[in-house]
Amino acid sequence: MRLVLLVCQLGLILRTKAQIPELCLLSDTNRPPENSDINVVCGTEHMDLSIYLCPVYQALYNESLMVLNGEYSKPECLGAADWNTDPPVLKFRFPINESSIASCNNNFKIIDQVGSGAFSDFSNVQYVNISGTVTSVDPSAGMITYRPQILYKFSCLYPMQYLLNNTQLAVSGVNLAIRDNNGSFISTLSMQLYKDQLYQDILTIPQTGLNLKTKIYVAVKATNLTDRFNVLLDRCYATTTPNPMSDYYYDLFIGCARDGQTKVELNGMSQKAHFSFEAFRFVEHKNQTISTFYLHCVTRLCEVSLCSGIMPNCGSSPSRRKREAEDVLANATVSSTAILVGKQSIGDPQTLSAAHAMSPEGNYSSPVVAVIVCLVILAILLVAMAVYFALYIRRRKPMIQ
Repeated sequence: MRLVLLVCQLGLILRTKAQIPELCLLSDTNRPPENSDINVVCGTEHMDLSIYLCPVYQALYNESLMVLNGEYSKPECLGAADWNTDPPVLKFRFPINESSIASCNNNFKIIDQVGSGAFSDFSNVQYVNISGTVTSVDPSAGMITYRPQILYKFSCLYPMQYLLNNTQLAVSGVNLAIRDNNGSFISTLSMQLYKDQLYQDILTIPQTGLNLKTKIYVAVKATNLTDRFNVLLDRCYATTTPNPMSDYYYDLFIGCARDGQTKVELNGMSQKAHFSFEAFRFVEHKNQTISTFYLHCVTRLCEVSLCSGIMPNCGSSPSRRKREAEDVLANATVSSTAILVGKQSIGDPQTLSAAHAMSPEGNYSSPVVAVIVCLVILAILLVAMAVYFALYIRRRKPMIQ
């Protein structure tokens, strides 16, 4: 009897080896399945799963017997074998939208947590968790099986804000790109300055600087972002250096507290945010012809249906604590190029520069000429009045005698 069992087991082993593809025979992954065989890439539009194929064949399965969440009757829940990579892998890709997540029975959960760190004085911070399993389907028709059950679990935690310690940043000009790294978002934030309230004409800043109180319209936009989320600005501020972590800064708005000349027009309602402010100068630049500063905005995301609930309630909390600059993480901000503001403001004689007080030819400028004309007219009036009184007195002398 033992001999019969040994012969049967030997036949099973030989048949198993015969089923293993040639590419797997010399592969380092030609072994039993392990939990580390799955690699998960969490993007903003798709989730990508990659599983070593050779261990699947080692366990007497193939690519057609591995499905998402046991949904073997749905083609969109099956993977595709890629034999051109080394080692070969089984790939799954599905878009991050409600229909796809529901179709393959993935779990979609929004998690609320109390704000901490840079957002400790704001409302709750939200995360989205998408999870599921890739399981094997045993085709055995009998009462017993020699195939082990394979179960790979995957999960992506999508932060609704851009404050992640493990996020890699690539800053180029005014763009800030957040790339895949352990389940973080892939998206690009950009900041653009405009000169019109329709946000169509891009603002060009001359080398001589903008005039004081010039209206500047700012747009912060997210691209490559799933339509489930909107952009929410928590704070925008200016520094005299490109470093957003500078200790010297001026807040345009933070929560409900805002500068008197700053107007937040669109926030948390779409994948772009709009606000405007008037050009100003830093006091420390009072002896400089040009005042240079940089604009920074702390940005996060909110789920579309819940954005209104996590925005600051300015009616009940008119004043909020101004957080220290060091509390704001640099990788949470998107910054502008240099903004230059000159000393002179059109129509403001108090800021008239010395260079405009007199032209190279020595002719007086218009304000000076106006003052001289007024003085001349006043002098003429005084002389006329003196002559009048002199004549009046001479006429009255005979009457007095």
